[in-house]
Amino acid sequence: MTEDDCKLAAEQGFEMGKIKGNAFITTPPTGASENINANGLANWNNANTITSVYFRMASASSVTIGLNAYLAGSNNSTVRVTVNGTTFTVQLAGTTPKIYPVGTVNVTAASYVKVDLQGVSKDGGYFGDVSGLSVTTTSVLNYANDSANYYWSRRGPSVHMNYTVPANTEYFYNEVTVPVGQDVAGSYFMVAGFDGGYSGIQVRENDRWILFSVWDAENGQKTTLVSRGAGVVVDNFGGEGTGWQAYLVFNWVAGSTYKFITRIRPDGVGNTLYSAWFFTPESNTWRYLATFKRPSTNTYQSGTHSFLENFLDTRGFTGRRVQYGNQWARNVNGTWSESTTSRFTGDATATNAQRMDYAGGLESGRFYLRNGGFFADYVPLNQTFNRPATGQQPTVDVNALPTT
Repeated sequence: MTEDDCKLAAEQGFEMGKIKGNAFITTPPTGASENINANGLANWNNANTITSVYFRMASASSVTIGLNAYLAGSNNSTVRVTVNGTTFTVQLAGTTPKIYPVGTVNVTAASYVKVDLQGVSKDGGYFGDVSGLSVTTTSVLNYANDSANYYWSRRGPSVHMNYTVPANTEYFYNEVTVPVGQDVAGSYFMVAGFDGGYSGIQVRENDRWILFSVWDAENGQKTTLVSRGAGVVVDNFGGEGTGWQAYLVFNWVAGSTYKFITRIRPDGVGNTLYSAWFFTPESNTWRYLATFKRPSTNTYQSGTHSFLENFLDTRGFTGRRVQYGNQWARNVNGTWSESTTSRFTGDATATNAQRMDYAGGLESGRFYLRNGGFFADYVPLNQTFNRPATGQQPTVDVNALPTT
């Protein structure tokens, strides 16, 4: 949908289609059965469940909301609809889908609008099924409208910092700090990425990982494991491609700074070796993750970058933030050079304006990335940022890094 299309639709009033790409169960009581499926909000039977729907207004304006709903399993119900903190009570009746008027609120600046749905009373099993919102406003609107990619829009936008390193760079060094309170479940704070793989820290649902992955070769030949560190688990994976991942379950802490080094170099017989280490302040030591051999590849560091993503689509309403600092590259001759330039980019969810809750730039002398949470002050993509040089070359002796 173009900007002109959005303006025309907004002036006339329209329905946000299926809410699947824009709605989340944000308060799920224990044992609740509500879910967001292809048709919208379903199995709505718990009065303590809160479902939230989000859309973005590009300018200040009034907005009038309607609820596209019908009853199944009840004859009448009362639901509470809260729009940016203003609460309305709506009576639902009948099994025929229709738009129930909710109310009008004033939005004072460009921002996301949050619409919360909560049940109040019902004479049967369910409060109702909700397929969409009717939204009438003079503001341009942005929301997820690409049904083929609702999974990705629910995950939220991924954003990247792309670094410049010299030719024949063998080692790349980077530091990561996740601010306190920003380490929410589903977050991948990727620190040292490269063409063909990446390394970083994750918040899983039940534990935390230090992760290092390398894809198979582009011609389909399989990457193989050379060696791994103590306690590191190695297995095959799919997703971005096929390959290997090495991970260590490690309870890293928000607010602490962790250091990463990746090494990439040809082995001289048609393959490339990829290795990764991380440094923990808890032990004051470098720990070895793994080395993989990728066939039909002859390269040093290329495509060096960091990124921030959410990998749980049910947690796409939560926000996260990360800082990356003191990037350095070491070439094949052993010379370190500081990398102070980075280009801020995003994935298709961001570039196609399915979600606009993303940001990146400079913060306290470091590069930062932010996504999720439906915040208002997004930062436009495709900008170059320059951080102040630290002059603090890594003190690590790369020849003494552990390999077991």
